[in-house]
Amino acid sequence: MLEMLKEGEKVQLSLNEEVANHLQLIVHEWLERSLLKYNDVLVIGCSTSEVAGKRIGTSGSKMLAQVIYKAIQTLKAKASIQLAFQCCEHLNRALVVERKTMYDLNLKEVTVIPYPSAGGSLASYAYEQMEEPVVVEAILADAGMDIGQTMIGMHLKHVAVPLRFKQRTVGRAQLTVARTRPKLIGGHRAKYPLMSI
Repeated sequence: MLEMLKEGEKVQLSLNEEVANHLQLIVHEWLERSLLKYNDVLVIGCSTSEVAGKRIGTSGSKMLAQVIYKAIQTLKAKASIQLAFQCCEHLNRALVVERKTMYDLNLKEVTVIPYPSAGGSLASYAYEQMEEPVVVEAILADAGMDIGQTMIGMHLKHVAVPLRFKQRTVGRAQLTVARTRPKLIGGHRAKYPLMSI
């Protein structure tokens, strides 16, 4: 029994390292490509179950949430952005943000404390770590990162533009990344900045 536990711990440590390495590459690409501007809001949806190779909602992991949160905090600090962590469908995909973000964006607060089986491991971990966390009903974010197909699209501004990152997984979970841009107006006679298209 002790041998099995030790083997399980080794596997978990190996997965944690793999996830940390994947996220380091992802953070580097966000920064290298200058995809985020000062004070942008990045929404993160994550299934730690999917990261571990299990079906979404079945095997949440606080340890993996901690690894992911740490990497995202690095991105926040280096890009000077705001974060929104999407809860799972049991909380209607509400979001954990800092109270300052809620005030800055005039968001609608809801009353709930996320925990792993009703909110998700990453959102509940973020709630524990933030200075003054609140849960809000919805947000219109400037960019998004979806780890494990958690469906963050409802929280992105129009128009969402998918991004193709070199690193396309976090652990065993599929990574989907997007930024947004203002709507193009003016028709065929209009000119647009290169980045808008």
